[in-house]
Amino acid sequence: MRRFLYVNIPSLYSHFKTPDAYHFRHTLAAFMLGCTEKTKITVTRHYREIFMRNHINLFVALVLGCCALFAKADGAAPEVKVHKAIQFAAPDNFPLTLDIYVPQTGKKSYPVLVIYHGGGWLVNNNSIMNDMATKVAREGEFVVANMNYRLLGDQNNSVTMNQIIEDVFGGLLWVKENIAQYSGDPTRVAITGDSAGGHLTTMILTRGRQLESDGFAGDSLGFKPSYLPAGKTAEQIAQEDGLKVQAAVVSYGAFDLYEAAKGGFESPNNVFWKFGNAEARGLFGNAFNVNDNPERYKAVSPIYFVPKASEYPLPPQFVHVGSRDTTTPPKSAQHYVDLLKAGKQPVEYKVYPNKTHAYLDNGCNWAGSCFDKDALWPMDDIIQFLNKSLNKTLKN
Repeated sequence: MRRFLYVNIPSLYSHFKTPDAYHFRHTLAAFMLGCTEKTKITVTRHYREIFMRNHINLFVALVLGCCALFAKADGAAPEVKVHKAIQFAAPDNFPLTLDIYVPQTGKKSYPVLVIYHGGGWLVNNNSIMNDMATKVAREGEFVVANMNYRLLGDQNNSVTMNQIIEDVFGGLLWVKENIAQYSGDPTRVAITGDSAGGHLTTMILTRGRQLESDGFAGDSLGFKPSYLPAGKTAEQIAQEDGLKVQAAVVSYGAFDLYEAAKGGFESPNNVFWKFGNAEARGLFGNAFNVNDNPERYKAVSPIYFVPKASEYPLPPQFVHVGSRDTTTPPKSAQHYVDLLKAGKQPVEYKVYPNKTHAYLDNGCNWAGSCFDKDALWPMDDIIQFLNKSLNKTLKN
């Protein structure tokens, strides 16, 4: 069977000129798409001279690319088995579910990645992260738990921010207790989320020990997870540090809901209320507001609870954001990273040039990001970071 590969030569040439290894790897990847037994590259006459001047780079790319092609042709990409819509809790009779992705490469146990989707706490569900979950399971050989949680507009627009966090805490507890049934290693668990999911990820890291049976009802404003292991109280989980994880990836996250509320998050000017088909209101209902109850808003803002390593060592974190992101701008991520570094917590930070928001979501979206184009470089970095952090042998 013969198939043809047409290469964008100006783009290819620009990749050859850059010293960035990422660009070189993905130039080669272009040769791997759509080819089987034979590959034909059509080069416009206008660019032949460019290729002649860069014959060494071209030769290396062709040789390595075609070798990878034929190696891949000998065996299909590893399969991934997906267990859909597993219910882990039902707070106030609202079913909470997750999807579990399991690599089919024959290993007895795999490290685990737990994903929390974004959407301003008002839109989307875990399906928006299907592409990421599949890629991590297939290329990184991780068992992936792709999570749902309640949105603010759920249950007749009555869900509060602390309840969302309690769903997230409960989901992680369920995963750690049950993931071995799906070949996941509960001693090697990483968490990640993008945008609102990035906020929820950092809440696990910074507030995952503030667990109380009365939740937000008391003056200390604790959290009661929506799921608790049988026979365990929230206080016992806190004492055991039951929400501890081994690594975290924070993707263009939000860190300060106190400042967000003061800036108009709870007003109709925040278009996510419209997207979520919900009337704008307070994050904790209309009985509370950011001016009279700042402690509530700060209690759900991880930026105010970054510990020093001498007080509590956090796991390694990889924080990243796009340079053109105006929804969760780089300066916000930089502030969080600066606090981590000041506390001597392990962190890696990267700003991806010319990327906007939501580049890890499926397909193409409102922010102008497309997974197939904009997620390649970040996904490579994420998988490498997870492999390194969870002491998993890197794939050749």
